Amino acid sequence: MNTIPIALGCTLVAAVLAGCGGSGGSSGDGSPPAVPLEISVLGNRADLISGGQALVEVKIPDSASVRAEQIRMVLNGKDVTDAFALRENGRYMGLVEGLVEGGNTLVARAGDATAHLVIKNHPIGGPVFSGPQVGYWECTTKVASPTPDNPDLGEPLDEQCNIAEPVYRYRYRTLDGTFAVYDPSNPPPPEQIARTTTDEGNTVPYIVRIERGVINRGKYDIAYLANPEDPTKGWTPYARPASWNGKLHWKFGSGCEFGRRQGNPGNVLDHVALSRGFMVASSEMTQYGTHCNDVTSAETVMMLKEHITENYGEIRFTTADGSSGGAHQQHLHASNYPGLLQGILPSDGWQDTWTTAREFADCGLLKRFYDARKDAGEPFTIMQKAHVNGHVYEQVCEGPANTNMASRTPFYMDPSVGGAGCGTHWNVWSEGNLAGIRCTLQDFNIAVFGPRDHTGYAKTPLDNVGILYGLRALNEGKISPEQFVALNEQIGGYDINGRWQPTRMKADPGAAEIAHRSGRVAHGKYLGEVAIIQSIFFNVVEEHYDFRGYVIRNRILREHGDHANHVIWRYKQTPPNYTERLFDTLNEWLTRVEADRSDKPLREKIIANKPALAVDACWRADVSQWSTDPVYCNTSAEPTSTSSIAGEGDNAVYRPGVDEWPVFRDTRVAAGEGLASDVMKCQLKPLSRADFAVEFTPEQWTRLEAVFPEGVCDYSKPGIGQEAPEPWQSFMDGPGGKPLGPAPVSAPGEGAA
Repeated sequence: MNTIPIALGCTLVAAVLAGCGGSGGSSGDGSPPAVPLEISVLGNRADLISGGQALVEVKIPDSASVRAEQIRMVLNGKDVTDAFALRENGRYMGLVEGLVEGGNTLVARAGDATAHLVIKNHPIGGPVFSGPQVGYWECTTKVASPTPDNPDLGEPLDEQCNIAEPVYRYRYRTLDGTFAVYDPSNPPPPEQIARTTTDEGNTVPYIVRIERGVINRGKYDIAYLANPEDPTKGWTPYARPASWNGKLHWKFGSGCEFGRRQGNPGNVLDHVALSRGFMVASSEMTQYGTHCNDVTSAETVMMLKEHITENYGEIRFTTADGSSGGAHQQHLHASNYPGLLQGILPSDGWQDTWTTAREFADCGLLKRFYDARKDAGEPFTIMQKAHVNGHVYEQVCEGPANTNMASRTPFYMDPSVGGAGCGTHWNVWSEGNLAGIRCTLQDFNIAVFGPRDHTGYAKTPLDNVGILYGLRALNEGKISPEQFVALNEQIGGYDINGRWQPTRMKADPGAAEIAHRSGRVAHGKYLGEVAIIQSIFFNVVEEHYDFRGYVIRNRILREHGDHANHVIWRYKQTPPNYTERLFDTLNEWLTRVEADRSDKPLREKIIANKPALAVDACWRADVSQWSTDPVYCNTSAEPTSTSSIAGEGDNAVYRPGVDEWPVFRDTRVAAGEGLASDVMKCQLKPLSRADFAVEFTPEQWTRLEAVFPEGVCDYSKPGIGQEAPEPWQSFMDGPGGKPLGPAPVSAPGEGAA
C-alpha cells in the first residue's frame, strides 16, 4: 500500500523481458538470456516526479548470479552509481539527484544486462498534472515578525514562491497534556517531557519536529515525532527510526475560496495521530478556505508524498480527515486519484464541489422567489418551503442560521465577490474592469473547464434547464398546482456573472461533460476502494446537513451493488473519546488490509478486514452508548425523513425527537433526482401529465409548457455526459482532462540517446 496502484502495466521482473517487448528463453545466438533488471521509482509514478530528485530501487531476480555491487547506474550519460548502495533493508536503492525538467533516462548495467527507465521531472513549483496555474500569485515567505507558528522562510527565489531550503521548528508534549515550544539550544529537562508509545510499541520522547517549506506554490507543514537520537536531525529514506511508524495522516481544510495570496497550512499538531507515530502533513493548497481547486489539491498531496518518500522513507499508507471543504477533497481525491489516500474520515460531509454548487445556486434562486412571494402577500409557509427545498425547514437555504447557502451564493458565482484575498484584491473584476481577476469557482478552475469564448471567462457547468422545482412536494400534496407553476415560472437562473435572469441557466457547451468526464463529480467506482468512516453530526438546520454523506453511500452502492466499505457514524452530541475512536478504527482497518497478502482484489480486502467497530452506528447521548441498530440510527442508503412536528398551521415545523434521526434531502432530489444526486445537466423529455399526481387547469398547463419548451428532466437516464471518469487525469494538454494511462516501467536496453 506504499505505492500508487494506478494501471502500472508490466511491472513484474519476469515481464520486463517477456511481456514488455523482450523475450524469454535463450538469446538469438543460443547464449543464456541476459539477467533481467527492474528499475522502479518509489513514492510516485516515474512520469510525475518533481523537484529534480527521485528515490529509485533496482531489483535483481533471486536466481541471478549478479551482485548489487556489480550494478552501474547512469543518468543522462553521467555515472551516478555513488548514489546507490545495498541498504540495511536489503534493497539496492539510491536517491537520484540532478534531474532536468522533462525526460531523463536512467540506465542500470550489470555485465551484459541493461535496463532503462525514463523519468519525467517537473518543477517543484508545479504544475505536474493540474494544467496552467492561475495568476496573480502573491508570495508571503518573508515574515517580518516571525512567531513559533509562522516562521520566516526567507525571500522567495522566484514567482512560484520557492525558497532556498525548508525551516524547522519544534514542540514537545508537556506532562499536563499540552504542546509547548521546544528550543533545541535550551531544551527542558527530560523529566518534563512526556513520552509516547507508537502503534508499533516503541516508546520515545514526545518531541515533535515540524518541517515547513514550499511545494506547488503553497506552504506546507510536515510534523513527526523527532528522531530519538537527535531531535534536530531527520533520517535517510532507507531506515526509519523508532519514532515513525511509516504512516501518513493528511489534514484537509474547510471552506471554498479563491485566494491569490500565499497562506499557511492547516494545524499539523494532531495529538492523536502524532502520539501513535504517524507523520502529519498539510499544505495551504489543501486548505479549501484559501484554495478551492481539488485538482491542484490532489497534485500537492502527490508532490508532498513524493517529497516525504525521498527524504524520510516509503509511506505504508495514507489516512486523512477534514470537514466541509476538507470532505470535498477527500471524496474527490479518493474518486479520481486511486492510491493517493487509502482511508478517509470526512465530516460535515459535502460530497464534492460541483454537485453542491448546484444547490448554492438553487438556494439563491429560491430565496429570491420566496421573498418576492412574501412581498406580494402570497408567502409559502415554512413547511411548504421545507418540502420544496428538501430540507427540514427554510433556514437551511435562507437563514437566519449562522451558515446558510443563499447568503453564500454570490461567493461562488459573482466574479466581484469572494474572500481570502480575491474579492478584496486591487485588480478584482468589475463591470468597469473586465480584465480583472474573477472570483468565481469556475474561473479558479479554468485549467479544468477552459474559456467559454473570447472574453476569457471560464465555462460553467451549472444548469437548471428542465428542473421541476418542488416536484415531490407537489405530488405529495404539500404545495398547490398554482404554487408549483408560479415557482417554476419565476425562479429563473444566473448569468455568467452571477446576475439573476428570468430564463433558466444553461451550462456552457461541453462544461457538464467535462465535470463528469474529468471527475469533478465524485464517482462511486474508486470511492468503493478506500476505507471510509463518514462522521455525521446530526445537523438539520444549516448547509452541512446529514444527507450529503448518504449521497456518497448511494454513489458507491450504484457502482458496486453494496456500500460495505462505507461506514456511517451519527451523533447528536460528541461522544467521549470520539476522535480517538475514529482514528484508531481506521488505523486498525488499514493495518489489517496491509497485512492481507491474499490475491483478493483491493475492495474485497477492505471489506474482509473491517474491524468490529467499523459498522454503522449512532451515539445515544441519552443513555451514553452506541447503537448499531440500522433502523433506529436510520443508516440505510434510502433513509427516512420521518420526524415529529412542532407548532400548527403556518407555524408548523419539523422538530425531531430524541429518538428520531431523520435524513432530509437536497433541492435536486426534491425535484425528482435520485439519491446519488450527481446530475450536472439532465437529459430532457417532453412535459407529460403522467408525471404529476395532480390536475392542472388548461391555463396552468399552458404556462408550464411555456416554462419548459425543451422538455423536463428525465432522471431515468444518466445526465448529459455522465460517465465514469478515467483515473489520474492530466490537464497539461489543455482543459477537459486526459487520462495519464499506464505508469512508465523499465525496459531492457539503454533506451534512446
